[in-house]
Amino acid sequence: MDSKNISYSVLELAFISDGSSVAQSFKNSVDLAQKAEDLGYSRFWLAEHHNSISIASSATAVLIGHVAGGTKTIKVGSGGIMLPNHSPLIVAEQFGTLGTMYPNRIDLGLGRAPGTDQLTAHAIRSDRMQAVNNFPGEVEQIQQYFSADNDWAQVRAPMAEGVNVPIYILGSSTDSAHLAAKMGLPYAFASHFATAQLFEALEIYRREFQPSQFLDKPYTIAGINIIAADDTETAEENFTSLIRMFLGVLTGKRDYLKPPTVMTDELLMLLHNPTVKDMLKYTFAGNKETVKKETQRFLQQTGVDELMVVSNIYDHNDRIKSYRIFAEIMKEINEG
Repeated sequence: MDSKNISYSVLELAFISDGSSVAQSFKNSVDLAQKAEDLGYSRFWLAEHHNSISIASSATAVLIGHVAGGTKTIKVGSGGIMLPNHSPLIVAEQFGTLGTMYPNRIDLGLGRAPGTDQLTAHAIRSDRMQAVNNFPGEVEQIQQYFSADNDWAQVRAPMAEGVNVPIYILGSSTDSAHLAAKMGLPYAFASHFATAQLFEALEIYRREFQPSQFLDKPYTIAGINIIAADDTETAEENFTSLIRMFLGVLTGKRDYLKPPTVMTDELLMLLHNPTVKDMLKYTFAGNKETVKKETQRFLQQTGVDELMVVSNIYDHNDRIKSYRIFAEIMKEINEG
């Protein structure tokens, strides 16, 4: 790793903790974004998920506008919009509107996964598999709608034309790495849960990258889970909520984010389950010293330009604390 300055950002799912509400989740998201802005985080991305009682970021573009309206300088965007769920024209209209309301502050991260189960995906858009197969073409369509030269077209999104809304390609396998490289766009990998192909995807993207009008050299972002606390015991307890959440994902028994408990033998056994262990591979939980050490190792191994941090912690104040500690860590790393 060279001495480049590493950006650090927030990926928010607007999680609903057990005993809380959707409305409280939205308030917490805005509060977190305001704190992240003060702490030097570069961007605040919201992820599109559907049919989950514990995730409130389904209407992603609406929530992006709400967060952008409650902050002043931090970039706010999608991590991501699952493009096959939507018409490219509607996405361009929504993000062109956001980009006009909040100039130079809106990002458009695009992914091709459904962000939900197959039954719900079909309910969202019955022809979505056709859109999945045409993902590169639909990204190009959005670029065309944002082009200042699109005023000749029969179909237009006038509020998007010439508006600066950078596009990011998201991926959790190697497929999107080829596309991001070919299109000369920045690439974000979901290594906070999809860990297996991280290094292969980064290598493909860097090797195949073609400079474009948007980017002259590769730009990489990788997701990590951070659960930082003043002491190891508190971090370990907060980690138990995340373990239970991942167990719910794997068993199909999704639930609200549960309160932390002491780390039991049963939870430790779960951590050693090969699937859970793999999904949580890039989860750094502990005190400041531990999390800093693991973050430095990750940066050295990957050489990424930016870290996208997920801290799914039950208590809002504990979550703010975790992001605060991580900001201190990144300032130390960048100054060192």
